[in-house]
Amino acid sequence: MGDITGFMKYTRQDLTKEPVQIRKKHWKEFTKLPVEASLCQQGARCMDCGVPFCHWGCPIANLIPDWNDLVFKGRWQEAFERLYETNNFPEFTGRVCPAPCEDSCVLAINQPAVTIKNIELAIVEKAYEKGWVTPRPPARRTGRKIAVVGSGPSGLACADQLNKAGHLVTVYEKNEEIGGILTLGIPDFKLEKKIVKRRVNLMSQEGVIFKTNAHVGVNVSAKRLKEEYDALVLCGGAESPRDLNVPGRELQGVYQAMFYLMQQNRRNQGKIISAKEEVTAKGKRVIVLGGGDTGSDCVGTANRQGAKSVKQFELLPALPKERKEDNPWPYWAFIKRTSSSQEEGVEQDYCVMTKSLSGENGKLKKLHAVRLEFGPPDPKTCRMSMKEIPGSEFEVECDLVILAMGFLGPVKNGLIGELNVTLDERGNVKTGEDRMTNIPGIFSAGDMRRGQSLVVWAINEGRHAAKCVHGWLTA
Repeated sequence: MGDITGFMKYTRQDLTKEPVQIRKKHWKEFTKLPVEASLCQQGARCMDCGVPFCHWGCPIANLIPDWNDLVFKGRWQEAFERLYETNNFPEFTGRVCPAPCEDSCVLAINQPAVTIKNIELAIVEKAYEKGWVTPRPPARRTGRKIAVVGSGPSGLACADQLNKAGHLVTVYEKNEEIGGILTLGIPDFKLEKKIVKRRVNLMSQEGVIFKTNAHVGVNVSAKRLKEEYDALVLCGGAESPRDLNVPGRELQGVYQAMFYLMQQNRRNQGKIISAKEEVTAKGKRVIVLGGGDTGSDCVGTANRQGAKSVKQFELLPALPKERKEDNPWPYWAFIKRTSSSQEEGVEQDYCVMTKSLSGENGKLKKLHAVRLEFGPPDPKTCRMSMKEIPGSEFEVECDLVILAMGFLGPVKNGLIGELNVTLDERGNVKTGEDRMTNIPGIFSAGDMRRGQSLVVWAINEGRHAAKCVHGWLTA
């Protein structure tokens, strides 16, 4: 390392955010990285730790100490090339990844971690600014044709790697825009869509073919793709949301989170939303059920739409402020974190179970709930026992309830049904270590195979699947 005592000289400097009252008035990204000199200092905080556990914490095994050191030395182009070796889309992960690498940073044992995520974002954005990110089409083509179904992070990563290997890759996307959850799921204030389009345009220049409004298993035959292509990679995501099976679920004013988020993203892109289907939180009392990233995105969206109030209910207890003894470093720290959307205004409550919804004239008016008590985890299942607290029932007036309670795997009809691929015990597409399904030549990656997870894990999945497909085609 260039400065082996840098971690003792410099304190952590994070990115700055626009004040809440300003950023709630627009849909654009609202963070700003430190100036270059400060970023170089932040790179100097990376220790000569011997064993870089940040590699272990990063799902795509980024060469973090290498590019931290190069940034400290001002060798930004070399830092970009090193970053690009393991990460196809650092402009995405630098914005939306929760940075498990930072929880595994050796410095994080007893000090604030190195700002790995911010440095990653600074590297790739400087690379775009300086013109170092240019189309890199393969020198030769193999003539083998591959279809990738789904253009989310796993599908894009898989397509990118296979194209680099010289194969002819076509990506099929059921929606009108390429990017999957990156484009239609994640709000603009976390990831502006021009960032996704910039990357998709680059991949197009490198030879990847994109087909939109191509819903494989619906208006595009999956069996026909199997016949036309040498390999087929299923990267359709985990799009079956967990529903709320309680009385009153059918009332107007109860919506799934992804429907709500996708509609706003389309609105931001200038698309016309039918007045009959339009959902907005403007002037409404909103309750978000679910405390994860999707729930947080709904909170930020509701506040920007002008909600009268926003509450967020979580079934589980609140996480502790510090690591517990059974959650040691370098594992991901299960601690309470406040998202930027939650900073903007939300009333959070925990150990709450919704029992029913009620309304008038078919419209939602109240949520009825009960408080829960959790016991110690079962040694075999590791699940906490849960019981309702007698007499703790309560009700809350509301006009809009958004369900952000996670996902139950891929949609089972259409694509999966037509191909008749085998599912695992969790309802995901089952594959071997080679990422191949029970049908030769058909592979799977991302949330469709792994289950609901992070964008960085999806990139890992896509890269791994591409390696397996390439090996199978060239064996």
